[in-house]
Amino acid sequence: MNPQAKLIFTISLLLGTTITISSNHWIMAWAGLEINTLAILPMISKSHHPRAIEAATKYFLTQATASALVLFSSMTNAWYTGQWDITQLTHPTSCLILTSAIAMKLGLVPFHFWFPEVLQGSPLITGLLLSTVMKFPPITLLFMTSPSLNSTLLTCMALLSTALGGWMGLNQTQIRKILAFSSISHLGWMAIIITYNPKLTLLNFYLYALMTATVFLALNSIKASKLSTLMTTWTKIPPLSATLLLALLSLAGLPPLTGFLPKWLIIQELTKQNMAVAATTISLLSLLSL
Repeated sequence: MNPQAKLIFTISLLLGTTITISSNHWIMAWAGLEINTLAILPMISKSHHPRAIEAATKYFLTQATASALVLFSSMTNAWYTGQWDITQLTHPTSCLILTSAIAMKLGLVPFHFWFPEVLQGSPLITGLLLSTVMKFPPITLLFMTSPSLNSTLLTCMALLSTALGGWMGLNQTQIRKILAFSSISHLGWMAIIITYNPKLTLLNFYLYALMTATVFLALNSIKASKLSTLMTTWTKIPPLSATLLLALLSLAGLPPLTGFLPKWLIIQELTKQNMAVAATTISLLSLLSL
């Protein structure tokens, strides 16, 4: 890709993210999400491989539908309450539509179908952007509207996401698909706690972004895309292989490592909220992905 074009797309990506996370008005937030989507599409399809074009098309259709739903929910809310402020989302129907729209943007179950396919068709660095930077604006919107969201719907989606993320990742040989299902599983943890303690969701997201960045950049260095390629890297670059192993275990949430910290805090918070059953279920389901 032409360096000037790459620079323009990167700046647009940062601009879209900044507009969304710093806006108070729904139209501005929507505009930021649209700029983001349009900036990442050429990055996904830059290899001109049919698989990459398919991934870009799937990504575009899903994100366009989700953005339309975000706009629809904010307009419904403005129609009934006269408020365009993001924090003033009070109408129940609008809250439901918004929860579904953001679940679709993030790739929560049952709107998760596009994410593994898109990640599989993208280059590793674009995959990293899709897993971290592109998730940040929707999570910020969830954070800002968290007091008015439907906690029952989010809890159901979260438990399903954690279950599916673990189960579907079991029989995969493609590393990008495993990381996609790991992302869906992590989103489950973030979604279950957002209505009770939104700051924990942000902590979880930051740590997830850090660990995912480590994994993707390590894989990019050793040019690995299948599990079979990983088997032979130990002989070539032992220190990087050891780091990658630790990063993967941390991403799965093994107790002494960093990835366990947000899960521990979330389980603690859920127990305080008298949701011990949900806490037990999500803990057992995350063992699958480990």
